[in-house]
Amino acid sequence: MRCLVTGGSGFIGSHLVEALAAAGHQVGVVDNLSTGSLDNLAGLAAGGRYPAVYQTDIAHPRLAEVFDDFRPEAVFHLAAQVDVRVSVDQPGVDAKTNILGSVNVLENSARTGVGKVVFASSGGAVYGEPRHLPVTEDHPRAPMSPYGLTKYAVEHYLRIFAETKGLKYAAMRLANIYGPRQEGGEQNGVVTIFTRAMLSGRQCRIFGDGEQLRDYVYVSDIVAAFVAGLDPRARGAYNVGTGVGTSVNQVFAELARATGYAAPAVYTDPRAGEVRDIYLSAGRIERELGWRPAVSFAEGVRRTVDFYSAKLSEAARQAAAGKQAAAAKQAAAHDAR
Repeated sequence: MRCLVTGGSGFIGSHLVEALAAAGHQVGVVDNLSTGSLDNLAGLAAGGRYPAVYQTDIAHPRLAEVFDDFRPEAVFHLAAQVDVRVSVDQPGVDAKTNILGSVNVLENSARTGVGKVVFASSGGAVYGEPRHLPVTEDHPRAPMSPYGLTKYAVEHYLRIFAETKGLKYAAMRLANIYGPRQEGGEQNGVVTIFTRAMLSGRQCRIFGDGEQLRDYVYVSDIVAAFVAGLDPRARGAYNVGTGVGTSVNQVFAELARATGYAAPAVYTDPRAGEVRDIYLSAGRIERELGWRPAVSFAEGVRRTVDFYSAKLSEAARQAAAGKQAAAAKQAAAHDAR
């Protein structure tokens, strides 16, 4: 199939692009590169499977040209403003990307006859504070942040596009994702933030008391859920989680063991707009599409630590090589004098 991935050079998107290309699909990427990087797709070049890349914003009118050029049969819509705090402080910025940008994607999908849209919704943000755990898809939706509200709004747009234009879709309500390539600042997951801090010998900061529970899913399992969304039986919203709540303190302890980190965490005030405890029941996606998480938390942590350890070692090697080159250049200049 011809598969277009919005946000395809980002953390989850680049892993999805790799999986689709490996399965033989022709892949296109839409990304404004505000947080993603084309370096995440570099591994595809060696195998001659590099995707068609369109550097543009999903809210820009130019997106129509992308659809006309690539003519996708399926669209994986991952591009988004993902920082809850940005959504609280700048709700207009959040809405421009997450609502207007998404509507632009859906309009062009319907216009060009796309067969299926698989959307990255949020299982951690659309429900609000849970009334029961684990959360099922029929749980009341009461988002506590503009970010969660935009994700839920797009689910409604998908439903309306399905009813009025026949656009087929599946919305994946994702739990907390972690794994390699989750770069950037504190808008990213706590696993990656702690991993990079520990390996660099920096302090780890925990918001609140650290006993808040989250549902952590390794990135390859998330990718498998998106691919399952192509199944003709996939329709409506699906939770993508493990059904297990893990506290931030447990995450800290697991990573400290994996990295040999000995310093204590620093605790600070809770963050506004975030739920206290949430983890998801993934019974529906398992029953209907056969998806279940394959990577345990301990194994996912090991893979994540290995990735960032290798990256840190490579950065140190390059820095040392740069210093040596600079010293040699300085010595040569001195000898010339």
